[in-house]
Amino acid sequence: MTDSQAPTDAQVPEDRGRLARRTVLVAGGAAVTAVGVGGTLAANASATQQHETQDACYTLTSELVEGPYYIDADKIRRDVTEDQPGIPLLLDLKVIDADTCKPLRNAAVDIWHCNATGVYSGYESGGNGGGGPAPTGAPPSGTPTGAPPSGGPGGGGGGHQEPTDDDRFLRGTWHTDRHGEVTFRTVFPGWYQGRCVHIHVKVHVDGAWTDAGYEGGHTCHTGQLFFDEKAVLASAALEPYASNTTTRTTLTEDGIYPQNGHEGGLLYLAYDRRRIGRGVRARLTLAVAPDETNDGTGGGGPAPSASASPSATTG
Repeated sequence: MTDSQAPTDAQVPEDRGRLARRTVLVAGGAAVTAVGVGGTLAANASATQQHETQDACYTLTSELVEGPYYIDADKIRRDVTEDQPGIPLLLDLKVIDADTCKPLRNAAVDIWHCNATGVYSGYESGGNGGGGPAPTGAPPSGTPTGAPPSGGPGGGGGGHQEPTDDDRFLRGTWHTDRHGEVTFRTVFPGWYQGRCVHIHVKVHVDGAWTDAGYEGGHTCHTGQLFFDEKAVLASAALEPYASNTTTRTTLTEDGIYPQNGHEGGLLYLAYDRRRIGRGVRARLTLAVAPDETNDGTGGGGPAPSASASPSATTG
């Protein structure tokens, strides 16, 4: 495989390899269809849909904090669901160069998020909650080392928290195609103390896909993807979301969301308002600066405002 080639499904097993990478993410504007518990989500007039007015040049997508729960390049795969229950979610992202509006081909895109009850894989002993500044240092490998999360459920933490277990559900990395697009299959996230419902994302460029995964390059974008309140309220009526008793922070209360709409990571969603359990479609175009490095360690996003939850974290 040459450096310019991206892996195909046959060439890269879902569970293969660890990436050495530093990259950036641009969210794209292609639609996706979610497969629900009972079948395929119908994209019809009854679905709640929001549309981008044009798929052209974009303002740079907001750079946000990485959070304490990033685990670098652990799973090379598009389906990150594993055995996690929840509303099926197809997440379709498109990454473009904000200056040229051209798609970024063969970029490595990471996503990671909590499950329906607010727990991150790799940090299950911390329960529902947590937070802290962005991770630093080399990615973990082998048996987790270091102290468990110090903040406990809802705690602020004190920097990157080392994993406390080997689970890696709802985490994955895949390449963009020649249109700059990539689709992940996952579940609608839940919430935990101090944060609204969100998905973390990174985009890596200038590296090379090899038999071991994606090597080298740099991270040009670190962001978070957000869900509107109507969709979150609809999900909260269903199990297992309904079993989450943690007080939920709304989108407008969140101290990380920049409150600037799709530029800040607010997803376009489509779902049947009466049957959200069948699945949700989510899409966004992420406009990035591929020559820059934005790894999330320098912060990003607004400081918590007076209206934000006092327990807001950077998870």
